[in-house]
This record gives sequence, structure tokens and C-alpha cells, in this order.
Amino acid sequence: MKTVTIYSDGACSGNPGPGGWGAILEWNGMEKEISGGEAETTNNRMELTAVIRALELLKEPCQVELYTDSRYVCDALEKGWAQGWKKRGWVKADKQPALNADLWQRLLELTERHPLRCHWVKGHASNPKNNRCDALAVAESRKFRD
Repeated sequence: MKTVTIYSDGACSGNPGPGGWGAILEWNGMEKEISGGEAETTNNRMELTAVIRALELLKEPCQVELYTDSRYVCDALEKGWAQGWKKRGWVKADKQPALNADLWQRLLELTERHPLRCHWVKGHASNPKNNRCDALAVAESRKFRD
């Protein structure tokens, strides 16, 4: 199974507000940048969308090493929160509805095909690929201003 490295980030101007996402996929010395945005969204939705869109590009099952500054994404995947929300009908342990259930549903489907290991990185710090994803996301969010 191929190992693909994905870097991802989401951005939002206001929360909710105009948002953007960016991702970089790396495999075998090749790199692909992708990005997009929405007029009215949240930061967490953009973080999730970046990962989903990157995984959707993979044409065959791959081991994925994900680098993101989103604790929301990493913790929900690595600590099993998202799987628990799904089992409880998209309800959190505190009986409140899980937010972004539509995106979590899609992400969990993709991680069944692509085993994923999440690596949290400090945002706006020393990771050049994460910083590039942030720049892509911010540029996309700015398309929806005015």
C-alpha cells in the first residue's frame, strides 16, 4: 500500500463567515495543491473539508499520514470521538448533537478505505507545508468578502 502525506488547513473570517481550505498531497516526490472555500461556513467545517477533499483524490487505498493544526480533527479521529458520535446517532457523550455530522460521516467512510494517522502540528509556526495550506485557505476565504 502506498503511503501518501497530506497537509491540511482551514480558515474562516468570522465564525461563521467566509471560509477557505487548503491541502497538499505528497507521494513519491510529487506534490499537488488543492483549495476551495464557501461563503458562509465555520473554521471546523473548513478543516474537515480540506482533509475530505484530499482523501477523495486518492485513486486506490493508501496509508495516509495527515499533518494538521486542527486538534478538533486529530482528537476526534485519534481518540475515537467521531466513531462514538456515529454509533450514538451523531450525539456526543454529553447528549448534545455532534456538529458537522455530514462531514464526519464522509470522513469516516474515507478512513475505512484509507488508513489514516493524524499528526498535530502547531499552526502558524515552523511547518512550511502547513503554512502553505494556511495561505491557500486564507486566499480562498478572501474570495467571498465584499
